[in-house]
Amino acid sequence: MSGKRYTEEFKIAAVKQVAQRGHPASEVAQRLGV
Repeated sequence: MSGKRYTEEFKIAAVKQVAQRGHPASEVAQRLGV
């Protein structure tokens, strides 16, 4: 585990990209650097 902490806003935005926009989770993670 990296030990990085992400803000609540960051996490919400990432989940929205996957859940609402249909982007693959792996693609979103790579794009966000996580």
